[in-house]
Amino acid sequence: MGSRGVLIGVTVARARPVAVDRPQTAAHRRSSTHPAELAHAVCYADNCTSRTRALRYAGAAPDTTFVNSVRPYIGNAKLFGFYLMDDPDPTGKYRPLCTADNLKAESDWIHTNVPGAKTYILLMSMSSSKAPSFTSTYNPVNSHVDLFGIAPYPCRTELNDCDYDMIDRYVAAAESWGVRRDGMVPVYQAFGAGNWVDDGGGRYALPTVGQLRQILARWETLVPTPEFDVVYSWGPQNAHVALESSPDLQAVFRLHNSATKAARP
Repeated sequence: MGSRGVLIGVTVARARPVAVDRPQTAAHRRSSTHPAELAHAVCYADNCTSRTRALRYAGAAPDTTFVNSVRPYIGNAKLFGFYLMDDPDPTGKYRPLCTADNLKAESDWIHTNVPGAKTYILLMSMSSSKAPSFTSTYNPVNSHVDLFGIAPYPCRTELNDCDYDMIDRYVAAAESWGVRRDGMVPVYQAFGAGNWVDDGGGRYALPTVGQLRQILARWETLVPTPEFDVVYSWGPQNAHVALESSPDLQAVFRLHNSATKAARP
């Protein structure tokens, strides 16, 4: 669901990162395959620091094209890891078929040839948001992937509010499928309106400042120290309203990032 060569700014060392969204949509990123460009991975607003490193989107089959796209980053100190796939589908029903073995081949190659690099995918629930399930998808055992994005989007028009318990349900579903909490990457909702219809028959709603604070607080109780976390989305996709047009939500994320860094020894 994305293009090659995308560089995403990630503040690491078990830090909160800056805003990241899905590979093809962000107006605040640029593409590159040159290792020197890793130093310029774009961050949320002006919050880049010396600890910002790059998560490179791969999105390829485990073949020579994949190897050639990854190889230039070997040894680059600004690399955090590789975003292997956005919403991979083990069934082929919703997206092109992506097997756990293919992800394992990619992840194993990276772990062998790019020491210290992390691998990441965004998990797609195979059931409803009321009873999410990741069963028979991917986990560290069958895919050798390090980090898994968990993306409940709880704010919806049919609710006239946000279903914060949805976050608990997604975390529990991932955990029951073998994804440990220290391998989960929270994905926060920062979009609404647009043309997508949610599984309750309504549409997604851009959180208010108060709702976003509750989303962050709920995640904090469930996954308090992720390797990084993610905001979807910065730029608009499918006619929705996104973070780039909400200075109020941007301020919440700035505070969130700063508070997490200040609390760290």
